[in-house]
Amino acid sequence: MVKSGDRGMVKDKGYIVKTVCGIDLGTQSCKVVLYDYEAKKAAASSQAAVDMIAENDGTREQKAEWYQGALKSCFAALPEDAKKTIEAIGVSGHQHGLVPLDEKGKALYNVKLWCDTATAAECEEITKAAGGESTIIAEAGLPMRPGYTAPKVLWLKKHKPEVFKQLKYILLPHDYVNFLFTGHYTAEYGDASGTALFDVRKREWSAKIAGLIDSKVIDCLPPLVKPGENAGTVSAAAAAEYGIPAGIPVAAGGGDNMMGAVGTGTVKDGFLTMSLGTSGTLYGYSDVPVIDPSGDLAAFCSSSGGWLPLLCTMNCTVASEEFRGLFGLDVKAFDAEAAKAPVGAEGIVILPFFNGERTPNLPNGRASVNGITAANFKKENIARAALESAIFGMRIGMEGFNKLGFKAREIRLIGGGAKSPLWQNIAANVLKLPIRVPSGGEAAAMGGAIQALWCLHNSGKTGAQKAIGEWCDDHVVLEGALVEPDSKTSAAYDAAYESYSRYLGALSPLYI
Repeated sequence: MVKSGDRGMVKDKGYIVKTVCGIDLGTQSCKVVLYDYEAKKAAASSQAAVDMIAENDGTREQKAEWYQGALKSCFAALPEDAKKTIEAIGVSGHQHGLVPLDEKGKALYNVKLWCDTATAAECEEITKAAGGESTIIAEAGLPMRPGYTAPKVLWLKKHKPEVFKQLKYILLPHDYVNFLFTGHYTAEYGDASGTALFDVRKREWSAKIAGLIDSKVIDCLPPLVKPGENAGTVSAAAAAEYGIPAGIPVAAGGGDNMMGAVGTGTVKDGFLTMSLGTSGTLYGYSDVPVIDPSGDLAAFCSSSGGWLPLLCTMNCTVASEEFRGLFGLDVKAFDAEAAKAPVGAEGIVILPFFNGERTPNLPNGRASVNGITAANFKKENIARAALESAIFGMRIGMEGFNKLGFKAREIRLIGGGAKSPLWQNIAANVLKLPIRVPSGGEAAAMGGAIQALWCLHNSGKTGAQKAIGEWCDDHVVLEGALVEPDSKTSAAYDAAYESYSRYLGALSPLYI
């Protein structure tokens, strides 16, 4: 790129570059992508690590100032001329985290994360006060679980009463990033629906559930903006802090799963997206609310106008990472080891609950290796079982979708695990659906960029308005051929999944 003056005037091979900025605040890192929407390619990108506080009682926390520092590092790493081309910003963030702010917008306490399981007692307390789990599901579309935001708010009230007294604003991580850019306190339907403080049918905050925690909570929840609307514009202070243009629109944004749906084109019926990251998620778009009475599938809203029924497991790539570290293998070597073993790992089954678990609801769960004999106790079998355990957890969600009549044609695979051909094959055969991998590898950041582009056009600045699905059709690229399931391999995985389910049923009572 060659600098040529003001915003939008950077030239690349003879044309003027115009970009939108997609940001993904993940659990472990923050990623920023500048997307040249006319050339349909990334113009620049950067990444910064984010630390985590972990304790044996299930506490998983971060500090709000770490997010600000990560953003500053990411933007500092981008070329100055590239930053001048940004016309709009869209933010994705990990869901459910509680960012408690005082009246001046200062963080009062650490951010309790989606993977924090220290709030099991608060979940029981809220559920009992509501009159039972069915009441919570009817209102919020999901049961009260430790991962969600609502029990974190009650935890703050009980364990940090002086902090709770000062509480003025309850934000989610992506809302907080929007606040850093705009100075406005906002939320949107998708991420808000993952708080368990939200009426998913009416798409509004639930005064009923908020009141079960404290009468002040409903007033601490920010105003909601609709999909396609702005959360605000970049303030002069943020422009100076991050070296980006002032006054450009900041889209509503959304949770990482909602933005992953946009970034994979899962904004219309018939597709599922599966993310293989630290957590595992499986979700699909619906034009109407999908309420699962069992609570296995959360009835989230999408950030594109509809709903996003979703399964979440808290331990997806965790088992493979832990055993990979134990064996001293890199990712490719670990996959190569696992590929030596047959389907079902000769009877070895791993329950991968290193961080407790949300689905099934085992916040006190523990990981275990089962079915070991003198004959099958091999490195390759343990490696294979670690990979298989992640997809067996996803099958719980697939069975939920099937029971609710959701007809899927294919799964779009994202996250770190999506890069593994072996994991792609396991997923296709365990879930019995074709697998396709979007190109680029940063679906949530790409979703933020596409939403920013949608928002930019909705503002009337760049021509005729289009639906979000049209933007996805134009900008989501799927790489490679479908990975198709094989009937013989799928049948072998049916037997392996039965074994997994037996161990899960037998050991679950130990963790309740």
